[in-house]
Amino acid sequence: MKKTVEATQVLQAARDLLPVISARAADIESGRRLPLDLLQQFKQAGFFRMFVPRSHGGLELDLWTACELLETLARADGAAGWTAMIGMETPNLLSLLSRERFDAIYSAGPDVIMGGPFNAQGQAVMEAEGYRVTGRWGFASGCEHCDWMFANCVVLQDGQPRPGPVPGMPLTRAMLFRASQVRIIDTWNVLGLRGTGSHDVAIDGAFCPGEDSFDIFFGASCLQGPGFTAPVQHFALHMAAVALGIAQGAVDDLVKLVTTGKRRMYARVPLIESPVLQLELGRIEMTVRAARALLRDTVEEFWTACMNGPASALPLAPRLSATLAWVTETAAGIVETCYRAGGSSSLKDGSSLQRRFRDIYTFRQHAAAAEGWFGQAGAALLGQPTGFWT
Repeated sequence: MKKTVEATQVLQAARDLLPVISARAADIESGRRLPLDLLQQFKQAGFFRMFVPRSHGGLELDLWTACELLETLARADGAAGWTAMIGMETPNLLSLLSRERFDAIYSAGPDVIMGGPFNAQGQAVMEAEGYRVTGRWGFASGCEHCDWMFANCVVLQDGQPRPGPVPGMPLTRAMLFRASQVRIIDTWNVLGLRGTGSHDVAIDGAFCPGEDSFDIFFGASCLQGPGFTAPVQHFALHMAAVALGIAQGAVDDLVKLVTTGKRRMYARVPLIESPVLQLELGRIEMTVRAARALLRDTVEEFWTACMNGPASALPLAPRLSATLAWVTETAAGIVETCYRAGGSSSLKDGSSLQRRFRDIYTFRQHAAAAEGWFGQAGAALLGQPTGFWT
C-alpha cells in the first residue's frame, strides 16, 4: 500500500513519541490510565482521527498504516497501544448508527473517543422511541477519558429476550450514552495492561433513544469505503498489531539489557558472547518478522476484499480471527523467551521485561484472542458452519 502524506506524518508522530511513552510507562501503569497530557499528545498527533472520514475532518487512512502505528505505540508500552486502539476504533463503531447521528456526533470535530464492552451483560427493555437500560459491564478500556460510552445489551420485549439473527440466540444491541451518564466502578486491579483502565461500568435504568442504538456484530455501516466495510473484522487485526508491538518491545529490551555487559551467574562469558543467547535471539527475531509478515499479508488481503464490499470481506472472518489467535500466541512465546533470557533482571518491579511479560499474558486472556478461533479457520476449510463462537 502506497503511503499518503498524512499516513507518513502520523507514523512519524508515533515514532517521535516512542521515547516519551517509554519514559512514562511506569506512570501509565501506576495510574492505571493514560495520563491526560499524553492523551492530549495522541490527539494532536492525529491518532484518534485516523479512521474518521475526510468529510468530517479526519485522515481516513488505510488498515496497514493503523497496524504499523499500533505496533509502534505498543512497542513503547502495551497499555498505551491498547488504549489508543480503542479510541481509534470509535468512528468504525459509530458508523453503525444512522448517517444523521454520525454527522451530529462529529459536528464538533474529529477527535471523538468512545469505549465500551462488547459482551452483552445488560438488559435493554423496549419502550416507545427507545430502550430502558440497566446493567453492569466489565472491561471498559479507557473509560475514564471517553466522550461517549456504549454498553451491549440483550433486548427484552414483554419480559422476554427478542430473537436475534442467529437461531437460538437473543437479539443484542449496543446502547450509546454520554460518558457522564455512565457510572465507573474502580475494579481494574489485574496482572498486566494495567494502564488501560479497563474498569467496570454501570447504568441504572437510563433511557436510550432508538437512534442511539446499534448492532455491533451484524449492523451495516452508514458510510462507504473499505475502512467501514465489516467494521468489527478490522478490530481483530488491530489487536494483533498491539500483540506484535509488545513482542517487538520485549526483543528491544533484551538487546538493550545484553549490550550493557550483563553476565548470568556461573556463566563463563557475558550474555552478549553467549552462543545460546545468540541462537535464541536470532530465532525470536525471525519469529517476530514472520508474525509481522502474516499480519501484513492478511491485512492486504482483507483490505482488497473490503474495497469490493461486504460480500467479499465477510468470508475472511475465520482467517482474521485465527490470525489474531496465532499472532498473540506467538507474541507470548517471544516475550516469555526474552523474560527468561533476562534472568534475575526480569524479576524486579520496574523491569520493562517484567511488565511486557505481564501485559502479553493478560492480553492472551482476551476472548477474541482465544485458541478456539483456530477452530473457525479449520471449519471454514472443511466447509462447516462458522460464526462468532469458539
